[in-house]
Amino acid sequence: MEKGKEVLDRMREQMEASLRHFRESLTHLRAGRASVGLVDHILIEAYDDRMPLRQIANITTPDATTILITPYDRGTIKSIEKGLSASDLGLSPLSDGHVIRINIPALTEERRKEILKVAAKAGEEGRVALRNLRREGKEELKKLQEAKEFGEDEYHYFVDELDKILEEYTEKANQILAEKEHEIMQG
Repeated sequence: MEKGKEVLDRMREQMEASLRHFRESLTHLRAGRASVGLVDHILIEAYDDRMPLRQIANITTPDATTILITPYDRGTIKSIEKGLSASDLGLSPLSDGHVIRINIPALTEERRKEILKVAAKAGEEGRVALRNLRREGKEELKKLQEAKEFGEDEYHYFVDELDKILEEYTEKANQILAEKEHEIMQG
């Protein structure tokens, strides 16, 4: 019985981690307002390596339509501009040699719909990841039952509990997606 509870606890932890990853992936989607999360993950070539922008610059949002990037080392400013321009975000960085400004234009209705499609795809991928974790957990429980760690009734109990955990995390993922969709449409 104890090993079955361990499987459930581990599946809950993994689903929580999957949900955190899903939530973070949505922060990179533009919703019409300036956000540090829009650019902080972009990989920049600097110091003979590729590293996230957040490691080589201070990123702030002085207002709702501007992202301000202040490199810790001015020598990296060209690399940062290049990395931002090469990203698939469609942003136009403006540099004065000391800081980089990115003005976030208002989203068109068409662009909002495109972003919603990307968000919906991410949502489906998040739900698939949760279902895959459920399948892994069920397989582990079956192996434990076959190894006589617990009986058939306990196996069904644990699978039912695993299904409840999946339902809980799927609902959380749906809620996160609904909030992001609302944010995108409100801009």
